[in-house]
Amino acid sequence: MTQFPTLSVITWAPFVGAVLIMFLARHRPLLVRWIALVSAGTSLALSIRIYALYEREAAGFQFYEELPLVPPLGINYQLGVDGMSLLMVLLTSIIIFAGVFASWTVKERSQEFYALLLLLVTGVYGVFVSLDLFVLFLFYEIAVLPMYLLIGIWGSSGEVRPQGIFGWAFRRTGVGTKEYAAMKLTLYLLFGSAFILVGILALYVASGSVSFSFLEMEQIRFDPAVQSWVFLAFYVGFGILAGIWPLHTWSPDGHASAPTAVSMLHAGVLMKLGAYGVLRLGLGLLPDGATQWVWLVGAIACVNIVYGALSAMAQTDLKYVIAYSSVSHMGVVMLGMATLTESGLNGSIFQMFAHGIMTGLFFALVGLVYEKAHSRAIFSMGGFGQMMPGIATAFTIAGLSSLGLPATAGFVAEFLTFLGAWQSAYSWWLFPGVLGAFLTSVYVLRVTKQIFWGPKSADPHFQHLPDAQGPEWVALVILVATLVLFGVAPGIAIGPVDTATVPLLLRLGVLP
Repeated sequence: MTQFPTLSVITWAPFVGAVLIMFLARHRPLLVRWIALVSAGTSLALSIRIYALYEREAAGFQFYEELPLVPPLGINYQLGVDGMSLLMVLLTSIIIFAGVFASWTVKERSQEFYALLLLLVTGVYGVFVSLDLFVLFLFYEIAVLPMYLLIGIWGSSGEVRPQGIFGWAFRRTGVGTKEYAAMKLTLYLLFGSAFILVGILALYVASGSVSFSFLEMEQIRFDPAVQSWVFLAFYVGFGILAGIWPLHTWSPDGHASAPTAVSMLHAGVLMKLGAYGVLRLGLGLLPDGATQWVWLVGAIACVNIVYGALSAMAQTDLKYVIAYSSVSHMGVVMLGMATLTESGLNGSIFQMFAHGIMTGLFFALVGLVYEKAHSRAIFSMGGFGQMMPGIATAFTIAGLSSLGLPATAGFVAEFLTFLGAWQSAYSWWLFPGVLGAFLTSVYVLRVTKQIFWGPKSADPHFQHLPDAQGPEWVALVILVATLVLFGVAPGIAIGPVDTATVPLLLRLGVLP
């Protein structure tokens, strides 16, 4: 009996939903939402199914699918998931399902909005499950390009501009508009795509196998000189999407201007594509290049952690706080990767999941606050916990996970990463990591207290604000429950992830 193409259905269900929305749901906004919900729900249900059915003892890539596309060039439609990509597929499905509910009130051109959103998530799924590098690159572009339209059309121009050492320049150049953010994001990511494409073509030529298959290239030991510069190409190309310093500046502007669901996907999933690419292609195919350059990856990660946290402390726009927080937390992801230890790699992958859920929750909540209060200016708001206790509670839980409180997913991820840093050849990496966690607690607690639990604002516009309602509650409950569940029972994630990290470390030669 032919195996059911589970991964294909997960990947293409959102695309089918996008097509149905464009051709069957014109001028019917409720039908648009329900089609989006059903397509996202289908992917979520099947993601949970493959997560439950994944055989940890067998490990490796499972639910394999293959279909020839361009045989003379060795391009094939190859899909499969291991413990690493399995968790990323689950993350994506949770975020997009919650994102549909969080965007339930979108009225302006909702048909095009949901179609582009589902097209974007199709690309994300494709990157995580593709085992052919050419197909992976195509899906990567599909995931990136819709962002321009989603931000440029449905985004918002910030009422509060970014603060910091370059704040004066930002104010003089008009930074903060959605058009600026959309174009900046697109140019940065396309610039990164050029590095990725060059790296993929270099491996294709160097392999001599006339195949783009990851599984075939994994068996080849490329020349160390090739590995060295190709690893750097992948690190820069994918690292731009991961928000590595100093190529991160597109990210805060993109976060701040994007609509709620797009911000959720942007910070929750898209930035993880970058880290995943470095892990899968950089460490997986180029072990010699990885071991040669980990010192650079780790050093830049430390800068990310501290710089992102300090920048978040300086912001007065709520979205910019969360945006720079993401830069800091992605530094934790890259730090865990650079340790080349089992604890560090497990922590890095788990941090991708934990931060994805946490920041998705953050941006859903910021979107709700902005929709109801029409403000993101931190110090003009106050006492919202009295009027919207549900939103306040969810924001507090997200904040506690962000600063790494036990019983939340963020604690487990950061603990494993910092343990890996201490066990690595560069144990001093631990100290900027812990400093970043301390700084995170400062700005998270300050913002939470100011907006929700402090004195009530005297502004008459903030006197009667509603709490989350209807579909909004669904998004919040899903994300909060996931954050707590994986914090209380981290083995649910660590078990499958370990089946991917141990073989990777063996290939890197750091395990006997």
